[in-house]
Amino acid sequence: MTFSRLATKAAHSVVLAFGWRRALIALAAGAASALAMAPFNAWPIMFITIPVLVWLIDGSTAGRWSGAVTAAIAGWCFGFGYFVAGLYWIGYAFLVDAKTFGWLLPVAVSGLPAYLAIYTGLGVAAARLVWIRGPERILALATMLTAAEWLRGHLFTGFPWNTFGYALTGPLALAQSVSLTGIWGLTFISIVIFASPAVLADDRADTPHPFRPLLLAAMVLAGLTAFGMARLAVNPTAYVDGVRLRLMQPNLQQDAKFNYTAKDEVVAHYLDLSNRATGPQSNGAHDATILIWPESAFPFFLTREPDVLAKISAMLKPGTELITGAVRPATQASGPHAYNSVYVIDPDGSIRGIYDKVHLVPFGEYLPFENVLEKIGLQNLTKQVGGFLTGNRRRTMDIPGAPKMLPLICYEVIFPGAAVPADQRPGWLVNLTNDGWFGISTGPYQHFQQARVLAIAEGLPLVRTANTGISGVIDPVGRVVKSLPLGVEGVLDSNLPKPIAPTLFVTLGNGPLILLLIVGLLAIGRRRIHL
Repeated sequence: MTFSRLATKAAHSVVLAFGWRRALIALAAGAASALAMAPFNAWPIMFITIPVLVWLIDGSTAGRWSGAVTAAIAGWCFGFGYFVAGLYWIGYAFLVDAKTFGWLLPVAVSGLPAYLAIYTGLGVAAARLVWIRGPERILALATMLTAAEWLRGHLFTGFPWNTFGYALTGPLALAQSVSLTGIWGLTFISIVIFASPAVLADDRADTPHPFRPLLLAAMVLAGLTAFGMARLAVNPTAYVDGVRLRLMQPNLQQDAKFNYTAKDEVVAHYLDLSNRATGPQSNGAHDATILIWPESAFPFFLTREPDVLAKISAMLKPGTELITGAVRPATQASGPHAYNSVYVIDPDGSIRGIYDKVHLVPFGEYLPFENVLEKIGLQNLTKQVGGFLTGNRRRTMDIPGAPKMLPLICYEVIFPGAAVPADQRPGWLVNLTNDGWFGISTGPYQHFQQARVLAIAEGLPLVRTANTGISGVIDPVGRVVKSLPLGVEGVLDSNLPKPIAPTLFVTLGNGPLILLLIVGLLAIGRRRIHL
């Protein structure tokens, strides 16, 4: 059986499906699409699942508005399957304190995907409103679904996790494309490429040359790969002279990280691990010029514990700085609050600089509609009374003997185009995080992958320290220089990679995305005029 006949047979079964069968096909296709993301990176699966989405839209009811509603339902089911399979690990966070939050686990595992799937449904519905027969309908889907994904990444503080463009960032050569288009432009390109096999099932009257879209998709993939290989070849990893990093991955359990009675145990663990010898010639922390600890390192306010600062000072030799996450107290008129912060600490124990997290996690670090939800007994996962305060802006920090550093706490690293201030280009990025909330699951792998993509898009090295992993040093084209695996305790010593010149994405921002969307809309409009 030829590919064309096989595609035609599959398309007919999808197009003619209705009711629960149609919903289950959409759910299954969406769930299978999650395999394209880290850690599986099985991106070719989307050559099957995205055509299924095209055929589901083909099979929507005939009326324009009724067809859009039918398509929206199919799109929502596809998105729900995709987000449940890709974000199931969020439920682990509700088991850290199961007595308090365990009852919310089913709500979290299904509620967030149900909300995120609304964007997928809207994108598919919008595509159905401008749907046309023939290859151009692929552009309709790519244009509208990319626009919906962009909205998902920006509305209500945004959550761009696992946007479809990440499917083409598993192979390092293909991932270089984000330096040109950013992740949103790559999302458009990915949908076009993955949807191309759907045309093989088209009626010859609508598509006289059904293999052309697939051939063009293969040529684009080959072109992106060639560009990526060339970019990697001309940008070997180079290092900053005189900067020696030591990353500490303590692998502490969450109950210890938020338990003040564990103070002495936690501090001793941090100090002992940071000073651990890593070889016969190792002098522990004395080998490093910069020591880096993860997000929210302590179950107490560091600045209110002078004995701990004294111990840190005793560990640091002259010329060594500590970068660490910590909760910083702040007093507001309405009562006590705190910031999720990064401190830079000098060898004498003084605080050189402070950064307060700007992009907080809803329900994790603050409660939307706080007054209402707290009245019914809900609280944020960190159990910080009143939630965390929001920092006023992202900014670089000075580190003696090293380039300017830009700190990013936790998922601040997943917001392309917004993570790095346009007027303060740093020499390197530091991502402090605590993925211990999510156990040994796919979540930390996805987080690490998205951090790597940011490094590629910006042309900046990224150093990532995570409580339970994955910690690592990434060069400005996405090579993982060194890393510590998930769920282990350890230290990692590395040199600091140098940055490269600002990328096209840094220079043009969303310009390539806007151009792609305009091209898509013009192609759709031109075809509709000639119908």
